[in-house]
Amino acid sequence: MEYIFSDRVGNLKPSAIREIFKYAADPEVISLSAGNPSPDAFPSKEIAEISADVLKKNPISCLQYSITEGYAPLRARLKTYMKSKYGIGTENDDLLITSGAQQIMDLASKSLINEGDVVICEAPSFIGSLNTFRSYNCRLRGVEIESDGINISELEKALSEEKNVKFIYTIPNFQNPSGVTMSLEKRKAVYELAKRYGVLIIEDNPYGDLRYVGDDIPAIKSFDTEGIVIYAGSFSKTIAPGLRVAFTVAPAPVFQKMVVCKQGQDVHTNIWAQIMVDEFMARYDYEQHLEKLRRIYSKKAAYMTHLLDQNLPPQVSYNKIEGGLFTVCTLPDYVDMPQFCRELINRKVCVVPGNAFLADENEVCHNFRINFSTPTDDQLRRGIEILGALAKEVVR
Repeated sequence: MEYIFSDRVGNLKPSAIREIFKYAADPEVISLSAGNPSPDAFPSKEIAEISADVLKKNPISCLQYSITEGYAPLRARLKTYMKSKYGIGTENDDLLITSGAQQIMDLASKSLINEGDVVICEAPSFIGSLNTFRSYNCRLRGVEIESDGINISELEKALSEEKNVKFIYTIPNFQNPSGVTMSLEKRKAVYELAKRYGVLIIEDNPYGDLRYVGDDIPAIKSFDTEGIVIYAGSFSKTIAPGLRVAFTVAPAPVFQKMVVCKQGQDVHTNIWAQIMVDEFMARYDYEQHLEKLRRIYSKKAAYMTHLLDQNLPPQVSYNKIEGGLFTVCTLPDYVDMPQFCRELINRKVCVVPGNAFLADENEVCHNFRINFSTPTDDQLRRGIEILGALAKEVVR
């Protein structure tokens, strides 16, 4: 039988990262390609205790249908937490619990994008979000990232040239894949440009709590007085990705459309998982838990920095690590980056080619992403040694 797929998905390709995972599944391969939390970061003992307690005392609360907007105690807790800690949320906003932050991108796209509309994104940017936007037949316009975030003059140029721009997608903290953090000056500039041109902003912030160098920078949403920012938060990197619990703080009209769209997707987010997150924040010191994660990742980041400095030739650079789980390495222009990544796989090391994160995956690219949170210290050492040896060969 000939299968004819919809125009929305006919040209979609599998996630390059997920395809690389097939190689990484080989026990002989050292994966520097994943974006998973460290096994040491999971509060598995606490979650087990909470689950056993709730299932014993009130099992139906975890097993029955729930409301689409989310578990009421968790929504209330998060509204208070986000307002008190980050200054996020006004009387014109509302909060929706979702099945991971990826669903936020899908619900926002479904609510806002018409075929042929434009989404402006950072270049590079998170492939999962880019593929979601592509699935709604929009056109992506990439704007380069500098050391302090998105290029503001290029962003203004894109906004002035493009028609029907629906939103600007940004990951301002420890951006995936680059690891770059947007400065406060640029955050304000992005907001003012969005306001001037009448477009929304999706502020995706899965890594903001994982800063271990420098001071926190206010979220764009914290100075949103016009109702133009959709904020995406997640517990995937701070509690457990398998729970699939995230949340968005969005202007009420956008929130309402996202709720209707979610009803057609999954009715509601896993209620057991929502209760686990709410109880974890209620019973334990969440800030102390975050501090534990920062210590874990700070140590791993420092070790990888040491390994990169020790093994990379001077012709290969990498972005400074101040938080998050990633950095990007940049090869000289004369080196074939895709071939470099393929040869690394032959040597049993996986990284993610940088072109996978671009609006146009065929664009020439000279960098690749590496992750330090998932590998053991021994795997990191061996992987970076192999990577460094190959880098020295190709730059000669």
